[in-house]
Amino acid sequence: MHASENSHDDFLFIDDSDEDEILEGGSGDTWQVLIVDDDPEIHSVTQLALSDLVVLGRKLEYVHAYSGQDACKLIVENPDIVLVLLDVVMETDDAGLTVVKYIREALNRQDIRIVLRTGQPGYAPEESVIKEYDINDYKTKTELTRRKLVTTVYAAIRAYQQISSVSESRQGLEKIVSGSSTLLELHSIAQYSQGTLKQLVQLLAQDIGGLFCARGQGIIEDADDLSFYIIAQQAMSSQLVNQKLDTLQNEEISKQVKACFTQKTHQYFDDSLYLYLARGGYRAVVYLNLSEALSDIQKQLLEVFLTGIAIGYENVHLFQKLNNAAYKDWLTNLPNRLAFVRLLDNFVKSDNESEVAALIDLNHFSDVNDALGQDVGNKLLAAVAKRLQSLSCHCKVARVGADVFGIIGAESCVTPETLMTFFELPFTAGEQKLLINACFGFCRKEHANTSGVKVLNQINIALNLAKKKRIEHFAYYNSEMEDETQWRLNMIRALRSDFADDRLELWYQPQLSLVSGKVIGAEALLRWRTADGGFISPSVFIPLAEYSGLIIEIGDWVINQACSQIKVLEQHSFDNITISVNVSIPQFRLGNFVDTVLTAINSHKVPAEKLELEITENILMDDPQVVIDALVRLKEHNISIALDDFGTGFSSMSYLQKLPLDRLKVDRAFITDIAKENQSVLAETIIDLGQKMNLKVIAEGVEELEQQTRLRELGCDEVQGFYYAKPMPQDEFLDFLRSNN
Repeated sequence: MHASENSHDDFLFIDDSDEDEILEGGSGDTWQVLIVDDDPEIHSVTQLALSDLVVLGRKLEYVHAYSGQDACKLIVENPDIVLVLLDVVMETDDAGLTVVKYIREALNRQDIRIVLRTGQPGYAPEESVIKEYDINDYKTKTELTRRKLVTTVYAAIRAYQQISSVSESRQGLEKIVSGSSTLLELHSIAQYSQGTLKQLVQLLAQDIGGLFCARGQGIIEDADDLSFYIIAQQAMSSQLVNQKLDTLQNEEISKQVKACFTQKTHQYFDDSLYLYLARGGYRAVVYLNLSEALSDIQKQLLEVFLTGIAIGYENVHLFQKLNNAAYKDWLTNLPNRLAFVRLLDNFVKSDNESEVAALIDLNHFSDVNDALGQDVGNKLLAAVAKRLQSLSCHCKVARVGADVFGIIGAESCVTPETLMTFFELPFTAGEQKLLINACFGFCRKEHANTSGVKVLNQINIALNLAKKKRIEHFAYYNSEMEDETQWRLNMIRALRSDFADDRLELWYQPQLSLVSGKVIGAEALLRWRTADGGFISPSVFIPLAEYSGLIIEIGDWVINQACSQIKVLEQHSFDNITISVNVSIPQFRLGNFVDTVLTAINSHKVPAEKLELEITENILMDDPQVVIDALVRLKEHNISIALDDFGTGFSSMSYLQKLPLDRLKVDRAFITDIAKENQSVLAETIIDLGQKMNLKVIAEGVEELEQQTRLRELGCDEVQGFYYAKPMPQDEFLDFLRSNN
């Protein structure tokens, strides 16, 4: 302990000026001042000298330390200390400087003001101390008269307040920047509103509650009025969200929110505030209840923050519009295909193993558009969407395509039976009552792939299979379906490649007259010879060609090959042989089909009557008028027309009368047991019908002598089948003609 400095105590009571002291009106708050000195009398006289001082509206409150170590502990225990009157020389020569270092470096308190006092200035050079540390003032005790001490304290506290204000502003701005960055990541109006309330709580550093209010129209689903709705809440009740403001049953809050909105200005109260947000036509009001009144700095920071919030509120509305355009169906307001893929992504990631995803395809929807107009079609789609949304198990519904809907829900709810019931009653579309049905494809969670896009493909595979079923119009996906689809794609790819490489061939099965036994024609049959020399059955690749659309090119090629064969037969003096070619419905649907056939005949310079086109009843059922119109034109040019597989389909007899036919072909199904007792009735009926319609009748699939005998008895004109000859390549067919004619 050093020598006492009491000899210098009297300096505190010297009045060196006639000027008045710096005093202001007081308040209930105080400034905490720490007096650090190893001499108790210094504490007393200092406190006495400053006893009446009021600085910036507050009196002083004193904390006392008698050593550097005590001072360090007290500063930690009293975070509200604003000023330290610090003796330099105490338990050590530099004890005071150690306290300074501890405050600035260990505690990182740059706001506390420090006034060094010493009676032995030689121990602490003034210049080096002030340069090294942030010290408010440095005085020897002999310099500090009462007035100078008051002035020094006043200046130090004012400096503290300025630093605190700057620090508070800086921290507030940091919160604003951080909060704004956080809000930028929120893209829905609900998330943004909730995020705004949370950021306001952090900015104001108060335990407060609040509401984010706006007109519900365009924000709250099904809200079509201009009432104020609660978009988000803070520390109140989550049940208030998306409810009208009046649900709160607080007349004062409702009144002030509406006043703030109408007057377009903030409303500040000691215990609450109402903040007005407006930007680009988007307006809202934020209500906050306060635990204490806001400071001027807080109000200024709030103004800065709200400017950014208003801009963000407009942006989030614009983003919502873009999001709706990208992920919502404009007609039904349901999620669209892209959104459904997102829902399927969540379906895949969900732990709920009892969910199922499905696609619903409306049957013959295009007929509604064609017959009743697109406006009625749109109303029908809207009605279907509304009915699907009425499922009681909280399913997710989307419009995936023009007339295709997607649905995800519990497997116990999303079932074929449940969905079929939705189509049992008519749908109201404007003034129309329309009864429609649909096909359904399903995918259970256990079979779902790893992404939404892949799952959508899986359900689509099941849906396509369901469309082909005649009785059950639904199917559940399984892995075999995908294998089959992959196989089909590979086969189509190989067919396209081999067709380009001329691996397809026309073989010919002779057709004979039952009367003369001579060959009168041949049916051209398509064969696919693979690179390894094997053959793929027409029953396999013809449907694939039709499915892929390749049948159009192949069909043109077949007609040209048939015409070329007719020309070859003429060159070998087989002038009376007709070549029959099978035609598919996709060929008829081409507007230029008739012209294509006529061009082939003219380019090969063959008689039109030597070419016969065979159609099936199924083709006639698919699009009868298109087929009839084309056949009538072809018949005008003397091209022969045959109806194949007659009796196996369900074509109307009225259509049959309109067809310009030359021949009826009796299907092999009616020939197999024709020689057995009472098994020839259908064949006899067809032959009799053909005779009455003045048509030639040819039976196919003849394999036994007994069948031939019975057909001759029934008056059949012509035959073909293995009993006479199998299909054969061009060269073998010529040899067959030479040996039989």
